[in-house]
Amino acid sequence: MDYIEKIKELKDKKDAVILVHNYQRGEVQEIADYLGDSLDLSRKANTTDAEIIVFCGVRFMAETAKILSPDKKVLMPREEAGCPMANMITPQDVLAMSKKHPNAKVVSYVNTNADVKAVSDACCTSTNAVKVVKNIKADEIIFIPDKNLSSYVKRFTDKKIILWDGFCYVHDSISKEEVLQAKKKFPEALLLVHPECRPEVIDIADEVLSTSGMIKFAKKSDAKRFLIGTEEGILYRLKKENPGKEFYTAGVPKICSDMKLTHLEDVYNALNQEKHEITLPNDIISASRKALEEMLRYA
Repeated sequence: MDYIEKIKELKDKKDAVILVHNYQRGEVQEIADYLGDSLDLSRKANTTDAEIIVFCGVRFMAETAKILSPDKKVLMPREEAGCPMANMITPQDVLAMSKKHPNAKVVSYVNTNADVKAVSDACCTSTNAVKVVKNIKADEIIFIPDKNLSSYVKRFTDKKIILWDGFCYVHDSISKEEVLQAKKKFPEALLLVHPECRPEVIDIADEVLSTSGMIKFAKKSDAKRFLIGTEEGILYRLKKENPGKEFYTAGVPKICSDMKLTHLEDVYNALNQEKHEITLPNDIISASRKALEEMLRYA
């Protein structure tokens, strides 16, 4: 079966839009109406007139699309595609921390499940985390769930940052030693790393950027070679959009197994049968939407 043609037909027939994260398989990136990072895609979902949103990513991303577009049908091609870091913290954990630190505000990374966003004062992205922490009215911040992003934010503020011992296993597995080996192999290459990386990796980076930030930077830069410190799926897009430049992983390629669960057949089946719909309780949608709106106010 030619899944690409069938998906295009179904999209038109069902008034659907396909959102694809930068870490997805190349074949899935090719069918995207919008390609980007999690929050960018959710914003696109909110502005589209389409009745159905097919989100090719992991669960917290599809949930965020539903939070921002509660009246639209949000489908997830592989319902089991989750985020191990998002699952490292629960609402009960957040409430316990808040009880222990009553003067602190809770800032949750968008890479959290909806029920955790719902008990947060504000959300943030890897791009605007520093701004949100600086501008939110509190001297103590409970920053969840990524300890590496928390450590990165601490570099830019005098506020007390209370962190949670969570991490992205993909970025946390990028070692300083392998990055230095990659730099030795390509000494003229610029090193771009994600702020979810370990502090010692961030210390040797030329730029610390989100996936969308890496895409923008690579396009504008005069450099011809880049070492990329994030999930390897982004290299497909970087190479496609910058044919005159070279991109290499900063060490051994790192793969998010959940991101790679989605195939073209899954997208077709989800759209054809309208299955794996994301549903959330109204109170969770309302509370988590408020946290996302606070992010925009502070950022």
